[in-house]
Amino acid sequence: NELTALVALIRRACGMDNKLSTYDATVRKNFQNWIMKHHAGAGKKFNEEQMLWLQMIRDHIISSFHFERSDLEMAPFDGKGGLGKMHQLFGAEMEDLIDELNEELAA
Repeated sequence: NELTALVALIRRACGMDNKLSTYDATVRKNFQNWIMKHHAGAGKKFNEEQMLWLQMIRDHIISSFHFERSDLEMAPFDGKGGLGKMHQLFGAEMEDLIDELNEELAA
């Protein structure tokens, strides 16, 4: 909690945020905006199972600030099929998706 409060304070002091907000609120807002951007227009939409995985990644970023491929070997990902399941759900786009989530959610 202290680390997330410090991040929020630094973001406000640097002018990244207009108001002081918690890190988890920032990540959740960024996630919502990112999903809306991906679902806008005629592009490919995420299905329900993909959304569950994306939400798990979002929650991991909230608690750990970053998501790595190796995190798929830990809970809760390993209990849901880990790396193999994520690759099955997202295919060749998996690595780019991880990079994009790390960049967009913590921004």
